Amino acid sequence: MGVDGFVRRLGTAMGVGVARLVSVAACVLWLAGCETAQFDATGSVQANAEILGEDPKDDLGLGKKHYKEQNYGLAEKHFRRAVEAQPRAAEAWIGLAASYDRLRRFDLSDRAYSQATAILGPTPEILNNEGFSFMLRGDYKTARKKLFAAKAKDPNSVFIQNNLTLLEELTVEAKGIKSP
Repeated sequence: MGVDGFVRRLGTAMGVGVARLVSVAACVLWLAGCETAQFDATGSVQANAEILGEDPKDDLGLGKKHYKEQNYGLAEKHFRRAVEAQPRAAEAWIGLAASYDRLRRFDLSDRAYSQATAILGPTPEILNNEGFSFMLRGDYKTARKKLFAAKAKDPNSVFIQNNLTLLEELTVEAKGIKSP
């Protein structure tokens, strides 16, 4: 079953609100992981257009465009090209991993998240995305570990908290317990 089927099943089982929450959470996760910046000598944050994929014709920019349009196969193609051209582009690895999640190629998404982690370390954003990936798989135990690790690094993140809330709802539903 694809992600769309997963969301439809959630919508049927738990109400439209949770299905929308899953869709919104996926988009928010993607957007949260899309901001990469560099610090200049003064400590000011300077956006790097090449890293951010601001050129709509480069592979990173095209990957983002197709991902936002839910064309995950095309997004995967462009993110893969981006990491082949720039193997240290963590943002492209994260986009590739998210695309693989949407294509339900979790073996490949795990490898892409590992590459991003090797470049940036276990950032809250990567841990959060991995937690969401494990939710998509139905592996709530691993999802919980990843999300709590993310929360420990960024306790005020709304994105992480939303995923923890969603995880709790999914766990309750999986146990067959009706929430009030």
